[in-house]
Amino acid sequence: MLTIHSTMSLNNGVEIPRLGLGVYQSDPGDETRRAVLHALDAGYRHIDTAAAYRNEESVGAALAESGVPRADVFITTKLWNQDHGYEAALAALDRSLDRLGLDTVDLYIIHWPVEGHRLDSWRALEHALELGKARSIGVSNYLVRHLDEVLDEGTVVPAVNQIELSPYIFETRRDTVELCRSRGIALEAYSPLTKARKLDDPPLVAIAEKHGRTTAQILIRWALRKDFIVIPKSVHADRIRENANVFDFELDDEDMAALDALDEGLATGWDPADAP
Repeated sequence: MLTIHSTMSLNNGVEIPRLGLGVYQSDPGDETRRAVLHALDAGYRHIDTAAAYRNEESVGAALAESGVPRADVFITTKLWNQDHGYEAALAALDRSLDRLGLDTVDLYIIHWPVEGHRLDSWRALEHALELGKARSIGVSNYLVRHLDEVLDEGTVVPAVNQIELSPYIFETRRDTVELCRSRGIALEAYSPLTKARKLDDPPLVAIAEKHGRTTAQILIRWALRKDFIVIPKSVHADRIRENANVFDFELDDEDMAALDALDEGLATGWDPADAP
């Protein structure tokens, strides 16, 4: 089993593993259950799911089946767009906890900055934190204007902002990254592997060959070097293990500069720049 030790402290003192398994687009049922079991067996202690993924039950089943103590695994889930609003958000969290088979999640996140009710939803998350139903609360896909709203109106600074980050969009998102860092909001990189769109990009391949690594491992190592939390997704046991095998090499400053120069504003999903 790989030993994955790297953690960081969130702004409320909660420790979060810097590498996790994402289960976006993992089919509900056995595919997700097996992927989570593979990850836990490989040493992962951080699983990221969401109500919208429809696989929270499978994550919970795998956690129960694994025999890994609940206290050792960091579980994140997210509030979906249709459940925004104070009472609706609290009810949605209860449903997620029920599907996961848990009394609390380690991180509960607003999935998208839906216009109209997101401040009411944030107040609900603050209350969930008080109730102990979430150990930490955060946001996802929040750019500067969305973060400013929460920072101005909320009473709790988000612990995490989960956004798409890779070398192919980093410079485009630099203002959001800098705001988060200035306010102690941890950055969590989703789709760090660009949904495989750039894995054969020649400059990335050259760096991978230099280190004797895969291009996926280079992208994950880049995110870790940037002090991001990173949640690559895979359902294959060998790739899950391979993605975690990134703690025994370093990218040098020349590598990082070359990777940072790859920005092309690539958002592989819906771009929150389009959100009001």
